[in-house]
Amino acid sequence: MRFGVVGTNWITEEFIRSGKEIPGFSLEAVYSRTEERAKAFAEKMGAPHTFTDLEKMAASKLIDAVYIASPNSFHASQAITCMNQGMHVLCEKPFASHAEEVKQMLEAAKRNDVLLMEAVKSTFAPNFGVIQANMHKLGRIRRYFASNCQYSSRYDAYKEGQMSNAFDPQFSNGALMDIGIYCIYPLVVLMGKPERIQAEAILLESGVDGQGSILLRYPDCEAQVMFSKITTSYLPAEIQGEDATMIINKINRPQKVEIRYRDGRVEDLSVPQTPQIMHYEIRAFMELFQAGERESPTNSHLHSMIAMEIMDEARKQIGLCFPADQPRDS
Repeated sequence: MRFGVVGTNWITEEFIRSGKEIPGFSLEAVYSRTEERAKAFAEKMGAPHTFTDLEKMAASKLIDAVYIASPNSFHASQAITCMNQGMHVLCEKPFASHAEEVKQMLEAAKRNDVLLMEAVKSTFAPNFGVIQANMHKLGRIRRYFASNCQYSSRYDAYKEGQMSNAFDPQFSNGALMDIGIYCIYPLVVLMGKPERIQAEAILLESGVDGQGSILLRYPDCEAQVMFSKITTSYLPAEIQGEDATMIINKINRPQKVEIRYRDGRVEDLSVPQTPQIMHYEIRAFMELFQAGERESPTNSHLHSMIAMEIMDEARKQIGLCFPADQPRDS
């Protein structure tokens, strides 16, 4: 499968390194807004072609699919541009700025008969499969708890007055969009759409959220998620049932999974997996392509829409607005 990449940052490098572990993966093209950056990245990562025009790359016939890892606010427009040229798209999380953009992306995928998948890597990890396969051992599920709090490497510079993309609302960023989704997306895959949510957050002077929390209510279960780019948490995730509790070391990168039963027994369910966890989502995307499928059953279009709707409602409650929320003709 021949890939082009959009974005020349560390996550794109991780994508390429992970992809090169998979037979059949080929990096063919790099897109950047500047020729200098495109050529430098292509030389570093071993891509034979560069573009500064996205439509030309998508129409070039040099690639089968595009991996999009640009700032969040560009995801929808760039994905739609590529899909309109018949390209399959693997788009970084969050899929878009808001649910209306997700809807437009899904319509474009259907209209052009192409594969579109959100790149939430944790849900393809072997140890996430272990979580799914062993939920029944917990009895009636009563609580899901997940924390993803990582002090941003760019926060010190932000406090000194240097604005970066990570804290700029122009790019639809902030703690919820960038890392809160790692708590929300697995919840949606495991439990579906909540009945209601209640959100709180601390907003920074730039206008984005530095940290926040969401309480999500299901018919007989509640979920609690915490996320932050201004503090660090070391708490594991838990799924609590009436018979046992499942403990997951990191919800965004599950490596160790165990069940602790009420009678004191502990069952270690962990399975080996590569540290390059993105490997599994790339492999899944390539297998879908080879099978002629247009949607992942794990990172499905429905799951992506529900996750975005949750984030939209949370942003509404905490007063977090992006320029991308405004109608284009306003």
